[in-house]
Amino acid sequence: MVPAVSADSSSTSFTPLVVLELASDTKQEAIAWLLSRIRDPQQNGGAELLVEQLGLGDGGSEKENPNLFLVGAKWQRLLSGAEEVGLFKEFSDGSMRGFTCANKHNFKHFEGDGDSFLSMAECQYIIKHELDTLRAKDETHVPGHPQAKLYPGKSIIRRLQSKGVLIQVFPLHEKEELKRLSYSWYQKVKLSFQPLDDIRRYYGEGQALYFGFLEYFTFALVPMALIGVPYYLFDWENYDKYVVFAVFNLVWCTVILELWKRFSTSLAYSWGTLSRKKAFEEPRPGFHGVLGFNPVTGREEPLDSNTKRQLRVYLVSLPFVLLCLYLSLYVMMIYFLMEGWVLSVHDEEPTFWTGVLLFIPSIIYAVVIEIMNLVYRYAAEFLTEWENHRLESSYQNQLVLKVLVFNFFNCFASLFYIAFAMQDMALLRQSLATLLITSQILNQFMEAFLPYWLQRRRNKKMMRKVQKRKAVAEAELPLAEQVRLEADMSTYLGTFDDYLELFLLFGYVSLFSCVYPLAAVLVVLNNITEVYSDAFKMCCVFKRPFSEPAANIGVWQLAFEAMSVIAVVTNCSLIGMSPQVKAYFPESEMQLILWTVAIEHGLLAFKFILSFIIPDVPKHIQIKLSRLEFESLEALKKKKMLEASELTKGIQ
Repeated sequence: MVPAVSADSSSTSFTPLVVLELASDTKQEAIAWLLSRIRDPQQNGGAELLVEQLGLGDGGSEKENPNLFLVGAKWQRLLSGAEEVGLFKEFSDGSMRGFTCANKHNFKHFEGDGDSFLSMAECQYIIKHELDTLRAKDETHVPGHPQAKLYPGKSIIRRLQSKGVLIQVFPLHEKEELKRLSYSWYQKVKLSFQPLDDIRRYYGEGQALYFGFLEYFTFALVPMALIGVPYYLFDWENYDKYVVFAVFNLVWCTVILELWKRFSTSLAYSWGTLSRKKAFEEPRPGFHGVLGFNPVTGREEPLDSNTKRQLRVYLVSLPFVLLCLYLSLYVMMIYFLMEGWVLSVHDEEPTFWTGVLLFIPSIIYAVVIEIMNLVYRYAAEFLTEWENHRLESSYQNQLVLKVLVFNFFNCFASLFYIAFAMQDMALLRQSLATLLITSQILNQFMEAFLPYWLQRRRNKKMMRKVQKRKAVAEAELPLAEQVRLEADMSTYLGTFDDYLELFLLFGYVSLFSCVYPLAAVLVVLNNITEVYSDAFKMCCVFKRPFSEPAANIGVWQLAFEAMSVIAVVTNCSLIGMSPQVKAYFPESEMQLILWTVAIEHGLLAFKFILSFIIPDVPKHIQIKLSRLEFESLEALKKKKMLEASELTKGIQ
């Protein structure tokens, strides 16, 4: 357990849940003002939370930042916060309902004062919500920091973050629970499902859904891998015999995405996020503009012209993306020149070393692709920030769109060119294998080994102290040192890069794996190691992220479905180009093209029909949701009838 600390000399101890780190040069009047606002009762505009400054601990030096503060709350405050954020919990009848303090004893697992009813991740999410909604009253600026302007209704925490006064806000790890999760998740190698409920309880629904999708995607690849191995072993040299595998690809990439929607809906319902109302979005901390009146909130806040934003998108960002695509195309042409030179060398004097040389251009190109993706990612983030999007959701959508377009073109353009311009299936197989294997090796290095090495190096001094203390006695690490150790850890930036990697792997498998059947096997092996490396990073390398309620994988569902549509077109085109199919149309190439296009349109129609036939929400969940809606309407009717009868009695 996280040790309890004393909030002040006159109060009882509390369990610290969240850490606030202010800049070391923050003025004392600003600190006193912020702590006062955090402690003030809600009716006075405060957050009504408990907060205490962290001591320097044993052996603390003057170089350490003294402005670290522990934040917690009383259980009654957390329960009222759970009602404010619209938390769904399991009701006594087994259904998932919005929690209310008035009805708290009718919820399952609510015992006594309810001090074990909420998970630590839920408590931390509630505290973060209360801090984010802490608003300025009549202050014009943060005391002692005149550059940090304030106005009535402005989020204090967001302003402090944007002005660099508040360095970071992060939730604390719970050591015992983390040990149990680590052991069941990645410390023992076993063939079993991931503990998704435990992951959700510790890290939240957003993180659990990612690992759920990673697990689902891995199991969905197993049939393709089982078919691909014998296909690879017994049909290796016959590059033209890929029609059956291409047809399987068409069905596979459609069905698995539809079934995932049903599976994710079941998970979201059991976790209480399916019916949860989306919280009202506040402006991003980085959003800036001219102070004006917001007709929705009725508050003064920065406003920026939507026309100006659109001009930035279409006159600057769009040309920049097109320029990057052109550069990617230029690099691809250089790769083909290298490939041609290597082939000519091998044809002149075929030896073992020239055979090895055949793979060098593809390896170099794969490394260059990863470097370009990384550089472009930073440029895309800078551009999207410069566009000045008001809401975090619109910022994320624009960033995802930019990154997906470039990554798709950068990773797959050469494969499309080889398949449909050069029509060289042998080279396509070699290029796909080299790109896939090289990218997986680089990703494993960048995602697992490099962060761990950097973390060990950054915390070398602290780790020595920890090991020394453990050698002397098996005492638990003091709270002050635990907090400072976690404060120095890398910040987890979300599931964006993880989903992007899965998106590209899905593309390699669904688009061209019919000519390289081992692609599915390689992706399965990659995903298995990905589960362990990602779990290790979450538990040992990164700070604990705040829980993010999620009912699905969001915009990534659309991205995967778009890829599956492209896969239908690609596989139909590969089938039409195969010698087996061409043999049926020996005299008319136009007839072959028309038949291919017709079949492709038919399969797309079948795909969309299938998406309607397979409901996204399972029947038993639909019934539960309908029953809950019916009960809510009935309760509303009774309330109105009661109010009407009381009004009638008052008139009489």
